[in-house]
Amino acid sequence: MNFQPASAQKLYPDIVWKRLFADLDRDGQGLNIQIRRTIVCAIEQGVLTNGTRLPSSRRLAVLLGVARNTVTAAYQLLIDEGFLASRERSGIFVAASTSRIAVGPDRQDAGDGKWAGRFAIRPSDLRQIDKPRNWLDYPYPFLFGQFDPAIFPTNNWREAMRATSSVKEIYGWAGDRVDDDDPDLVEQLRLQVLPKRGIFAEPDEIIVTIGSQHALSMLVQLFVGSKTVVGVEDPGYTDIRNMAGMATSNLRMLAVDHRGVVPDAELSECEIALLTIGHQCPTTAVMPLQRRRELLELAERDDVILVEDDYEADLLLEGEAELPCLKSLDENGRVIYVGSFSKALAPGLRIGYIVAPRSVIAELRVLRRIMLRHPPTNNQRILATFIALGHYRLHLKKTGAILRRRADLISGLLPEVLPGFRWRRDAGAKSFWIEGPPDFDSGCLARAAREKGVLIEPGDIFFADPETGRRFFRLGFTAIGETRIEAGLRLLGDLVSR
Repeated sequence: MNFQPASAQKLYPDIVWKRLFADLDRDGQGLNIQIRRTIVCAIEQGVLTNGTRLPSSRRLAVLLGVARNTVTAAYQLLIDEGFLASRERSGIFVAASTSRIAVGPDRQDAGDGKWAGRFAIRPSDLRQIDKPRNWLDYPYPFLFGQFDPAIFPTNNWREAMRATSSVKEIYGWAGDRVDDDDPDLVEQLRLQVLPKRGIFAEPDEIIVTIGSQHALSMLVQLFVGSKTVVGVEDPGYTDIRNMAGMATSNLRMLAVDHRGVVPDAELSECEIALLTIGHQCPTTAVMPLQRRRELLELAERDDVILVEDDYEADLLLEGEAELPCLKSLDENGRVIYVGSFSKALAPGLRIGYIVAPRSVIAELRVLRRIMLRHPPTNNQRILATFIALGHYRLHLKKTGAILRRRADLISGLLPEVLPGFRWRRDAGAKSFWIEGPPDFDSGCLARAAREKGVLIEPGDIFFADPETGRRFFRLGFTAIGETRIEAGLRLLGDLVSR
């Protein structure tokens, strides 16, 4: 906002207040909170100066089209916090003691040029998955790993938040736990989450992480030196390939077929392999039981550590069953299990976990403490309460039924809208892996589709050789509402037919 405030104790014209509150979102946070945030921000930035008089609560309510009680409550809280002051028979003013941040013009970092030669690594040079930050603004987001706000269990999550916000509860989670986790969450993992995957672990065999990405990063730091032989799937998860590639010069690309990673000689030479067993990323392949046993036999024979990234666990689509995870079949302590709540609940929650032998968890705790001490305990406690109240199980059941309908709808439409293409979606997967004809370029399609409001994920990013994946793309369905699927797919089909 560029307007300049009038002199102190002069009431601004109505247009000024309308502009100040122009971004009020009727569907966003509570209006009381938005009004307070706007006023505080204007004070801190010097837009509202000391002694500036605010409109009466009645007048501002009329200007903003909100209830007067909403404005009155906002004003009172800001008075209590010292941002505003009430003067008898005069009105509400910006408090004289309020500090402000000096806001200068935007400028480039004066020393920007000197930094390029000082970086030990250049992560920005790595190939990375590109998803628009404002994907929610697109009408047809066929993206994997995002969530549909319409099916998030808002009321049940709020109940869990309220239950953990009493004074006693706050005392319980507000302190520094050093390198410990919230015991309630660890207990809920042991009682309600892990047993469904066939895993029975003691508390000292579990560590909480800030999502599975953090878990995988810590494991790479702990186990991978500059000469360690590390296996990653090809095609596979891009960031796993990037993490391992930055840590070692001995990166091996492991073959993947229609049953997942192949337990061959290349895998036998690895010291550690980072794998997606339940649903191979990105092909969705579910590794059959026999191959899982072959994989465990290879790991024991050739002394290979297997990291199982079970990123799509828990959220089963109605009527579809999943095989026991690799960790549940492991009798020799070869498998380290990584789980997450991102796909089943919400990616923004950023809570994951690792299940591993005690000695591994002990080292991970020290490593995590050095990095960030521990994940936010309030978030851990809220999630633990959400699970303990039965909300998590109910959410999985409801969401599984919704996603099954979406998957069936897409399966029925694909032969019509994408003739000449092949696709797969193994049981329980939340995306389709689609292969076009030899001359098809998914990157070109993705760019054209984005202009039409349709978001898909080109497949080249998942391959070590981008050219190999040029004709593939991934079609997710967790973020798009059922009523928009057909229109989005037909738009995609029209673009392909041209």
